[in-house]
Amino acid sequence: AQLLIHLSLYRARRVIEMSSKQKRAAESINSRLTLCLKSGKVALGTKSTVRTLRTGKSKLVILANNVPPLRKSEIEYYAMLSKTQLHHFAGNNVDLGTACGKYFRVACLSVVDAGDSDIDRMAA
Repeated sequence: AQLLIHLSLYRARRVIEMSSKQKRAAESINSRLTLCLKSGKVALGTKSTVRTLRTGKSKLVILANNVPPLRKSEIEYYAMLSKTQLHHFAGNNVDLGTACGKYFRVACLSVVDAGDSDIDRMAA
């Protein structure tokens, strides 16, 4: 019985450590994203993202975790063809919109010009 309690405590402690690491990573990308939005050029939305990928202007694509599978595979395919970095955001589209400082949902975004931010080097 004590072994089971010890294992459950170990697992709980491990989950807390992983979530704090994920939290720091999310804060890091959120701060870099806000700096990129202020100083650089970003295309929000699926249609704009696909447009920048097809023209080859995109440097980085960020996808929310609840993008529909067909749209997700389409964007991943375009990113692979244009040799653009792709980052899967840890939160859903509401969280990504909030990270962008918008009051609406953002399923995906494309960084055209990073500006003062080093978000394109961080996602590599």
